[in-house]
Amino acid sequence: MPVRHVVIDEHEGQRLDNFLHRELKNVPRSRVYQMVRRGEVRINGGRVAASYRLQRGDRLRVPPVQMGPTKQSSISEAILSQIREAVIHEDEELLVINKPVGFAAHGGSGIRHGVIEILRQIQPDETFELVHRLDRDTSGCMLVAKTRPMLLELHAAFRESRVKKRYDAVVAGRWPQRLRTVRHSLRRYTLQSGERRVRIDLNGDKARTDFEVQQRGTNATRLWVYPHTGRTHQIRVHAAAEGHAVLGDNKYQRDGPNATRMMLHSSSLKVPDGRRFEADPDGSYLETWIRLLGDAD
Repeated sequence: MPVRHVVIDEHEGQRLDNFLHRELKNVPRSRVYQMVRRGEVRINGGRVAASYRLQRGDRLRVPPVQMGPTKQSSISEAILSQIREAVIHEDEELLVINKPVGFAAHGGSGIRHGVIEILRQIQPDETFELVHRLDRDTSGCMLVAKTRPMLLELHAAFRESRVKKRYDAVVAGRWPQRLRTVRHSLRRYTLQSGERRVRIDLNGDKARTDFEVQQRGTNATRLWVYPHTGRTHQIRVHAAAEGHAVLGDNKYQRDGPNATRMMLHSSSLKVPDGRRFEADPDGSYLETWIRLLGDAD
């Protein structure tokens, strides 16, 4: 495949890596990121990061690359069926999934396939693009756009905090009834291993999370959580900073009861047109809470 130059028009606002993955479907994701890091991919003659959002009129250089034959999918029918059954809403523009715990939003970084790749195999004639992400170990409502206008509309709504989010969480200890709002600025950083983490930093990005007690157990509390901003790991870091980490969180939990999964679930999303999408936690979440409940108040 020779060098190509693409002038961006209808893909304005899309991340560069997502655009390239769609254009170069049979090129390994690792090779796509390598091309960006090495500067083989250029925007208006200059280097950019994989996270760069395309602008109308950008001139994108796509380097020569060996496309290779289309590979047979290694996604099992059991996984395909699990994702099919997790869809809670679908229309011509939008799909909403109750993402199971353990599924990444998309493949990459050692993950062979995520929800997006699975959906694209289930419905190969449809276009699916992530509106937002949930951590691999977080379950619940996740929005997937099927058209470019819907993607851009919802991206703007998330950036402007016009999507109302509610999470279900179980944290260590007895959350104080009076503690309703946590405001700590957050900054991302990377460990030597390459693992991404977040810490409280006065010079970081402002963040606010509201908490409401649902039910108390002996050594744990079940909460409703309302993030007003959408920082990486925001709920997890804010809860841990107050001494009540989300149970099962292998990044930020230091003590408290054990849980076999992270006890964080996206239970509700309300989008600007007034529609609200809700998803109940799965059996593993509810069984874990019942075990932790003990003598409830």
